[in-house]
Amino acid sequence: MPRNSPFQNVTQRRVLHAIAAFEALKGLAALAAVIGVVGLLHQDVHHLAEVLLWRFHLKPDSRYPELLLHYANLFSTINLRVMTPVALAYIMVRWLEAYGLWKDRVWAEWLGALSGALYVPLEIAHLLHGATLPTAAVLAANVLMVAFLTWRLWRRRTAPKDASPAP
Repeated sequence: MPRNSPFQNVTQRRVLHAIAAFEALKGLAALAAVIGVVGLLHQDVHHLAEVLLWRFHLKPDSRYPELLLHYANLFSTINLRVMTPVALAYIMVRWLEAYGLWKDRVWAEWLGALSGALYVPLEIAHLLHGATLPTAAVLAANVLMVAFLTWRLWRRRTAPKDASPAP
């Protein structure tokens, strides 16, 4: 199999770096969410949601305000003893994957391909439940990322081994 051209190598590296940056950003977003949840720990979230609706003159029985109140009620049922370690593990996995992809590590490609593939059925179900452009874009981006990482893993496996240098 012919080797990649320098242009292909640079392009692949840029794609890997883009995926790595996206994974790091997902970890950062999860960390911000955890900090936000912890900040609301001793607050009456339902009351805060009502104040927010009143402040912006929104009707509580409208679609989005009703959703806000629904999730504000669910907030009180969150078990932080379970959620916090799971969230921190998710953050660490995202950052570990980002580091490995940035450094072009095979284990990170495996991690990215497998973890990304786990989300595809959920994203398809979400798309079937209510097709929207953002939902379709997330699914397409995830499928492309998994396909790219899988292709790289396949190429690594099928590439001929370099001949050892002559003595």
